[in-house]
Amino acid sequence: MSMTPYLSKLMIYHQVHQLSRDGFSISYISKFLGLNWRTVKRLLSIEDDRDYEQYLQTCSTKNKVLEPYESFIKSKLELYRDTSSAQMHDWLKEHFTSFPCVSPKTVFNFVAWVRQQYHLPKTDEVRIYGMVEETPYGLQGQVDFGVYNMRNSQGKRIRVYFFMMVLSRSRYKYVLFSTEPFTSQTAIDAHEKAFAFLEGIPDTLVYDQDRVFMVDENNGDLILTDAFKSYQHQRGFRLHFCRKSDPQSKGKVENVVKYVKQNFLYNRTYIDIDLLNSEALAWLARTANELPHSFTRKRPVAEWEIEKPFLRPVSLAVTCRPNAVEYTVRKDNSFSYKGNFYSLPGGTYKGRGSKVLLERQGSCIVLYDLGHRELCRHLISAGRGEKIINNDHRREKSQAIIELEDRFYSMLADPQKGRKLVSAIRQDKPRYVRDQLMILVQVASTTTPQIVDEALAYCQQHGINGAGDFKAIVNHYLYEQTDDPQQGTSLQLTLNPLNNQPPDQALIQPATSSINDYDMF
Repeated sequence: MSMTPYLSKLMIYHQVHQLSRDGFSISYISKFLGLNWRTVKRLLSIEDDRDYEQYLQTCSTKNKVLEPYESFIKSKLELYRDTSSAQMHDWLKEHFTSFPCVSPKTVFNFVAWVRQQYHLPKTDEVRIYGMVEETPYGLQGQVDFGVYNMRNSQGKRIRVYFFMMVLSRSRYKYVLFSTEPFTSQTAIDAHEKAFAFLEGIPDTLVYDQDRVFMVDENNGDLILTDAFKSYQHQRGFRLHFCRKSDPQSKGKVENVVKYVKQNFLYNRTYIDIDLLNSEALAWLARTANELPHSFTRKRPVAEWEIEKPFLRPVSLAVTCRPNAVEYTVRKDNSFSYKGNFYSLPGGTYKGRGSKVLLERQGSCIVLYDLGHRELCRHLISAGRGEKIINNDHRREKSQAIIELEDRFYSMLADPQKGRKLVSAIRQDKPRYVRDQLMILVQVASTTTPQIVDEALAYCQQHGINGAGDFKAIVNHYLYEQTDDPQQGTSLQLTLNPLNNQPPDQALIQPATSSINDYDMF
């Protein structure tokens, strides 16, 4: 029988006074009983027991702010015993426009009071369970995934994911850890390692409705992912997917997931994933599969020896790489995938009907040409309508640097001046020679040789070694050649301040005043 609030408060009152008589301070009493120190001080100020009992009776009979809504709450609770206080709060605001602004805690307390006054306890739906017979040897295995936050030696949080398989009869277990969430392909690889560890394949495997394996439930007509469907067909085991929100259907592996977290991972320091997996195998051998099971009272390893002959033998390893899917290449050397546009290397588009092959690998997509040669990789974007561009794809890699140089020199009236500029670029910007040459070629191909020659001479005279500055000088000379009557003054040329020759204005010294020009106080 639960204690009423009245008796609970009365007991706390006597505990406070007893501790005070034993010589303990207000601070200690508040910490020991979990009370605010002001509450302890107020209780100690009431010395007579009868005064405190009278105070409690006054509190229990005082007017409640939600008392006008008592009949409404009572009627609702009589119809729907499982109504939460949060839902009752919303109903009150919906049906009464003048409902006062009170805290959810106030509503919770008043609803609890109404339940107590009218004997309307909250009733939860009770699911009826029954004992299930032990499955025959070799008939069933259960699979599940887990995730856990570990700490490394520096105290940094590391999230690890793990795959679990357990034989339903013998309770023989296998676990595999990963630093990345499991995909269809990595889950298939985990199955292969589990079957090798178990030295056999059970007739049926039980799963959650996980997106790693299944695309849609479709009212019982399960739609599997292409990779897992192909793998299951080759291995030949049967599938059983639990209904949603029904973890009890695979309670054996659910208990194992909790067992891994509490017995193996708890307070373990993460070093690296390979070491963690080797430690897990050692833990399985000495503890998880060695100690007697809490229900069967039998050692899983001993039961597994009995179950092994009933498992189907593991044939040669199955490789079920998902088939790459063809995608159309757009004329701007890109393709569309799940609402986003991803770049491809220049030259991938070879006219209408150009195709690439796409394969998803975890959080990445890998692109191949039709000859299965890898073109590039992209991280999958979580958004939609975005353009994911690899800047490396913008460069003309098919054209060698020496070819760009020869092309630039062939456009010049004096190639020797061009060689001096390119030599200076190579020395100052060795990592960006290709990009710089592409600018030089673009400028030279759209400008007369005379202007280009004048710009090169200016660069040599002032020690300029950048294609961007060269382009600015060319544009200045082009501007001077235009006949603009509204332009009365010459254009001031501003070069890139990052080169080795700063503008003349940067060398100007500001005028200074003499201290004698100021009055002294």
